[in-house]
Amino acid sequence: MKNFKKYLLVSVASLALVSCSSDDSSPAANNVILEFNNTFKDKTIVLGDATSASASVNTSAEGQVHQFSELKYVISNIRLIKNDGREIPYNVNDLDHGATVIDQAKESTLSYVLNNIPAGEYKQIKFGLGVRSDLNTLNQVKFPVFYANAGANDTEMMWEWGTGYRFTKIEGFYEADKKQMSIHSGSTVENGEDGKETQGVDAYRDITLDLPNNAVVGSSSPRIVIKADFDQLLSGKSNTIKLSTGTGMNDNATPNIHTALQMVKFVDNLGGNGTSDVSGMFSILSVK
Repeated sequence: MKNFKKYLLVSVASLALVSCSSDDSSPAANNVILEFNNTFKDKTIVLGDATSASASVNTSAEGQVHQFSELKYVISNIRLIKNDGREIPYNVNDLDHGATVIDQAKESTLSYVLNNIPAGEYKQIKFGLGVRSDLNTLNQVKFPVFYANAGANDTEMMWEWGTGYRFTKIEGFYEADKKQMSIHSGSTVENGEDGKETQGVDAYRDITLDLPNNAVVGSSSPRIVIKADFDQLLSGKSNTIKLSTGTGMNDNATPNIHTALQMVKFVDNLGGNGTSDVSGMFSILSVK
């Protein structure tokens, strides 16, 4: 009987050790990979100049054919939402480590790795299209990496005349005669009577996307594939836009001419209006 009791105690102790060992070896964190697929409807966009035979061509709801030669946008303020509703922010106040420029011409930029995400199951992702107003300053000292990336010759995601970043930069052509299409978005500033600058149009948009199945972080590193459908640039949930080139208040095809009011129409189509639409052109293709 004594031997049986000793055996039982040894077995329980062994089980406890195995349990502790198993808990200790479980992963505390892993990476999450965000993969961006830029499309016209369901087809991945191919860039090209005005003479390109291979560039993707789309027709808007207004019947205007258009194509892109350049396609860039800023993603920042990334947050993952756990099953229990807890929000896990990813370097949301650090543009160097928590923001990136997606550039359709550079395949390496289409995937963005979130490092050291706590283990668990995630049901939702939130991120910003553009840069929050409190961070939207061309600060080379505070965020040298993002500043250099955004200002590189092949990126140019900075306003020449302002203090903030461009949030989207779209170049291309429209209609049969290939008129220039140049659409840039970003927040504006206004000069008050006292000479002080104040926030004008806030072009930053917060995106919220539900995942079709939970992203499980732990022993594996999940990949979230995000579709950005640029058909919605002109044929969005908020606005149906017809492009026109000129110097009038309603002309909108070039950034030096279109007004902030015209710009906001593109912004609301791409990033949502913040109320009835919080997804804009974005959706989740898959969680792998």
